Amino acid sequence: MPSSVMPTSRRPDAQAPAAVSAVGLRKSYGDKTVLDGIDLRIPAGSVFALLGPNGAGKTTAVKILSTLISADGGQAQVAGHDLATAPQAVRAAIGVTGQFSAVDGLITGEENMLLMADLHHLPRPEGRRTAAELLARFDLTDAAGKPASTYSGGMKRRLDLAMTLVGNPRIIFLDEPTTGLDPRSRHNMWQIIRELVTSGVTVLLTTQYLEEADELADRIAVLHNGTIAAEGTAEELKRLIPGGHVRLRFTDPAAYHHATTALPTATHDTEALTLQLPSDGSQHALRTLLDTLDTAGIHADELTVHTPDLDDVFFALTDTTAAIKETVR
Repeated sequence: MPSSVMPTSRRPDAQAPAAVSAVGLRKSYGDKTVLDGIDLRIPAGSVFALLGPNGAGKTTAVKILSTLISADGGQAQVAGHDLATAPQAVRAAIGVTGQFSAVDGLITGEENMLLMADLHHLPRPEGRRTAAELLARFDLTDAAGKPASTYSGGMKRRLDLAMTLVGNPRIIFLDEPTTGLDPRSRHNMWQIIRELVTSGVTVLLTTQYLEEADELADRIAVLHNGTIAAEGTAEELKRLIPGGHVRLRFTDPAAYHHATTALPTATHDTEALTLQLPSDGSQHALRTLLDTLDTAGIHADELTVHTPDLDDVFFALTDTTAAIKETVR
């Protein structure tokens, strides 16, 4: 994906306390190993994405961390509580929005919210106030009195997430929250997630949508065959994959020929007056190239940085994991 300006991502504080941590998580069903000893550390107030194809183990990881199922091995802490010894404390600190909506279509949106408030043992006045505030926050006030079965897919997902927030969790697990949504509804959900994180909520997101991970996540772990094939920021992951390059375009043939001499390793296109040089797109690599051009007195009319996108990363890691098996720290 070409870009003359390198994108930047919001980086979580590496020293922030871990909202979620896991070491050596394992889970098998019969002779099938679903999770094969994965390690995770998610700083508080960040978005962490588990990216992987169907069957990679994403949902299993969420189910373990949210206490829905137990691990066969390994240790994990959520909100400072050990999964094995303090599951009730973990449940009190988290919210979970699964792949499939928990909304009851036979009752209204407001009644779904009030039911969730009752499950959290909120006093009736507080439950009604919380329900009204969340319905307004998710732009569902006008539809609050209608059966949830009449809601669109995007409205149901918003209601589902609103129900998750009734207990004011500081850690939220979102398991493929935008699957099946149209592009507008997906972008609306992304904005809601960003607002949650801005307020200090920690989000563990599972997704198959590469754009979603790129848009939302501070860090991404690519899960494949039960193991983490790579982990890092979106930009770090993109630099794992070969194919990045810098393209120089000239309008002056003399400047072009001068550049071919100064940059002998570049690929030449004399007809288009362009040069292409392998590059990881890093600041250091670009500075080195620009210094070389300045020293040689060469002026390029256009410089474009091309870096692999998450599509390239995903396919490379899930197709040739044995060849690219590392974690970016």
